[in-house]
This record gives sequence, structure tokens and C-alpha cells, in this order.
Amino acid sequence: MILGITGGTGCGKTTLLELLRDRGALVLDCDEVYHGLLKTDRQLLAAIAARFPGTVENGVLLRKKLGTIVFSDENALRELNKITHAAVKSEVLHRLEAAPELAAIDAIGLFEGDLAGLCDVTVAVTAPAEARIRRLMARDGISEDYARSRIAAQHGEDWFRERCTYTLRNDGTREDFREKCLAFLREIGIINK
Repeated sequence: MILGITGGTGCGKTTLLELLRDRGALVLDCDEVYHGLLKTDRQLLAAIAARFPGTVENGVLLRKKLGTIVFSDENALRELNKITHAAVKSEVLHRLEAAPELAAIDAIGLFEGDLAGLCDVTVAVTAPAEARIRRLMARDGISEDYARSRIAAQHGEDWFRERCTYTLRNDGTREDFREKCLAFLREIGIINK
């Protein structure tokens, strides 16, 4: 079974992914895949540098500089996604060639990156905006304004909910959400009742 897990940044997808990893799932974090490709795929980095001059120095992507551009310009973000999604999907397909019994694809761009079609089940993880902002600030060491701009550049909850098979709302404590995730995994047969 392949689960596609999506939702905005700071929603708490990691909790569900950790539970899946604990059960032996191959977890493919598309952000992690992307960052790995930035170190190994010279063509990807060159394409980003060509489209967004000044965001790559000495072969290294200046993430905050690129983020400042794309999180305030919808067209720029769309263009960046066109560049990155194909490279990420190719790498995900390569890793799935091992045919794991259970896998999870964690991707905010699950649908835009053409990854949802690989999945048996898709799950939207959602959370209140203010909680997401606090989590982002703490996790990434960024300002409130930058956290808000990142969230504003992403699809809203309804967009994810309308496209996914299931929705898990993370609106309580971490332990509450963990219990919701466990109940969900029982419901779809990953954990025996």
C-alpha cells in the first residue's frame, strides 16, 4: 500500500509519518528528496539559477533568498514547481522500484507534482493557521512575517480536503493527534484492531 500524505507546512504530517516509519514503511519525504537533489543534480540547480538569478552561489541554493521571491509571487512559485516536480517524481519512482509492502509519500505538492496517482490512499493533514505559524517559527527559526508568507503561498485546507481520500485535523495536543493517526491507521488496516 502506498499512502500519499499532504497538507500545508506546519500541519503536523511528521506525526503520521513517524507512526508509519515505526511500522516499517518506506517514507519518502519529497522536501528531503528535493534538498538531496539540490546537492547531486547539477541540471536541477542550473535550471533554478537560470530562472531565478542570484539565488545560487558557488553551487549552493540560497533558500531564504529564493523563498522571498517565490512566496510573494504566485507565478514565480508555479515556475519553480515546474522545475522541481519532475526531478522529484523521477527520484520517488526510482526509490519505489524496490516495491515496498508499505510506503508513504510526503509531499505538499502531491497533486501538482503528479504523485497522487501513485498512491492507493491520499491523506490531507490540516491544522489551524495560528498553530502552524507557531510551529514554523519554532521549527525553522524564522520570523512570524516569513512564516505567514509561506503559509499564504500554499493552498488552503479546503483545497487539500477536496482532493484527498481522508483528512486528519491536527487541532489539539501532539498526543491527541497521535491518537487520531493511530485510529486512522487501524481504520485502513495498517494496524490490526
